[in-house]
Amino acid sequence: MALRTPLQDAHRALGARMVEFAGWEMPLCYRSAAEEHRAVRERCGLFDVSHMGEIELRGPEAAAVCQELTVNDVRRLRIGDGQYTLFCSDRGGVLDDLIVFRLGAERYLLVVNAAGTAADCAWIRAHAGERAQVVDRSAELALLALQGPEAEIALRTLTAIPLADLRPFTAIEGGVAGVKTLVSRTGYTGEDGFELLGDAADAPRLWNAVLEAVRRRDGLPAGLGARDTLRLEAGLPLCGSDMDETTTPLEAGLAWVVKLGKGEFVGRAVLAEQAARGLARRLVGIELEEPGVPRHGYPVWHDGAAVGMVTSGTRSPTLGSYIGLAYVASGAATPGKAVQVEVRGRRVPARVVARPFYRRVRQEE
Repeated sequence: MALRTPLQDAHRALGARMVEFAGWEMPLCYRSAAEEHRAVRERCGLFDVSHMGEIELRGPEAAAVCQELTVNDVRRLRIGDGQYTLFCSDRGGVLDDLIVFRLGAERYLLVVNAAGTAADCAWIRAHAGERAQVVDRSAELALLALQGPEAEIALRTLTAIPLADLRPFTAIEGGVAGVKTLVSRTGYTGEDGFELLGDAADAPRLWNAVLEAVRRRDGLPAGLGARDTLRLEAGLPLCGSDMDETTTPLEAGLAWVVKLGKGEFVGRAVLAEQAARGLARRLVGIELEEPGVPRHGYPVWHDGAAVGMVTSGTRSPTLGSYIGLAYVASGAATPGKAVQVEVRGRRVPARVVARPFYRRVRQEE
């Protein structure tokens, strides 16, 4: 039986279409994914992402353990800071991507993907040993994502937290609609926004209050369908689809996260060798020149030869075009390069394009 978030009753009351995702029963959409997508791009939308995992590392050596297990440099984090990072295997393959927050001098919170929570926790414990306390808090916490250009305006009505001072990838604890909440300026949509972490028991009260504020801005609750098209337009890879143990962060275009100079970490030797010799393939953006959705596993062709494979794709609600991510041979990875995507046996003309496909217009302060 699929797991359920604390907001199951709220989703059903809203008429959500529920689907199984990563072992969880989750809302795919409430009205339509395209309508919810547009609400986030133009106004704001509210997602239940309580299926995500939350793992805490505590103790004097918590920072050292995080440093060894992640590719980014946690020494840069001050209390209240967060950073995007990845877990890699000894072979340099991506095990999971995550955000690490430093909540205290000896306390770190790792927000990981739902599908990998149990494996991540076991992997962390195996490496940490007795050096740090590893606590899986996933079952006791709920996570909401408020995203969109009017997200801050909506949230302001519910909290005294100085949201304008909250920089991207920082977090602060405070009250939101009377609920004790860790508020971070993070998201997975390509828009400004916040993620709200609180006790699972308080989730319905927090959801209802934030949703009311969202509706006052003509926003909508949003499901996994919109979340996927939004992240794809923003060129954000999905772990398990666009990267996994067979792909490295460098191939996935995430070299900016990998700090080879910070010292030893799991997978460093392989990644350093790959960086030195160059990449044989790269994850690129693909835009079709004719209708046809590029789906996971579809071949990519160039000059009559198969040069890669699509990892995810969609029809972009914002751009109206058919876009996707694909690993292609480095020789075919240059933006502007003409390629073909094989869609149901037909080779559809396409071109390699720079990521992101969509970039938000930053509003003046």
